[in-house]
Amino acid sequence: MSIQELKNIIPDYAKDLRLNLSSVLSNAGAPGLNDNQRWGVAVASAYATGQRELLAAIEADAGEQLDAAYRQAARSAAAIMGMNNIYYRFLHLSSNEDYSQMPARLRMTVIGNPGIEKVDFELFSIAVSAINGCGMCIDAHEKVLRQHGVSTSAIQDAVRIAAVVNAVASVLSQEA
Repeated sequence: MSIQELKNIIPDYAKDLRLNLSSVLSNAGAPGLNDNQRWGVAVASAYATGQRELLAAIEADAGEQLDAAYRQAARSAAAIMGMNNIYYRFLHLSSNEDYSQMPARLRMTVIGNPGIEKVDFELFSIAVSAINGCGMCIDAHEKVLRQHGVSTSAIQDAVRIAAVVNAVASVLSQEA
């Protein structure tokens, strides 16, 4: 299934999402991101939602844009952030400061060596962190992105993609 085919099953009450999905995945809708970044964020976001139809459609269309290393990195970002977002959100929300002084003892080597440009992996990670609602991770990834000269508008583009992908996933899941 392609994104165009997927848009045909999005109900009319979510017409704005249908339109936004096309927009954010285009150069005009996310001008601060290159194709690898835009499609990588979309793939990572779709993986983070767990919505199979959406993931299949995004991966099908991204296949024309992303090479194997970028597809793998997008999946890795969703996987590692799925773990980190829970752990670090717990640290942030817990009133017991002892936890933040303890070592995480969680393997996270893919963050240091993602197999693609570090900045691109950070964009994937901030998008997934936004979907998963981890403020501590959002702050950490935003800081790294800004240190690498990524503009706030490019970061916003990544999060806009994540927001639309997440909303479409929610609608499709409810309609299933």
